[in-house]
Amino acid sequence: MSSQTSRSIPELFSDAIAQLAKLVGNEFELARLELSEKASQIGRAGAMIGAGAVTLMPALVLLLFALSAALIRGGFSEPVAYLLTGGGAALISGALIGIGLSRLSSDALKPSVTLDQVQRDKVAAKEMAR
Repeated sequence: MSSQTSRSIPELFSDAIAQLAKLVGNEFELARLELSEKASQIGRAGAMIGAGAVTLMPALVLLLFALSAALIRGGFSEPVAYLLTGGGAALISGALIGIGLSRLSSDALKPSVTLDQVQRDKVAAKEMAR
């Protein structure tokens, strides 16, 4: 086996190309895995938004029913109970939608691990080129 100091330029160039190809392949695999994870995160966030929307519908019905009951009866005991129930459901649905939307922010979906790795590779490539 030849020593590192006696390798020819074509051998060095061939090794550099092979290492670059392996690096690019690894980066693509890392990006694929991270984007798959982000897609899963989008799915979970969509489920939260959907759950919030589903919860919001009965909340609106209850709030409207409470208003109707208040107008019909002119009393406060039953309508107040309906308003509290509808208001509580509206708060829950708002919280679910807020959680879902926060999980869809651009910062949460950015492939940060891949971007960090590409920056490290860039620095390493510059060091190797010296």
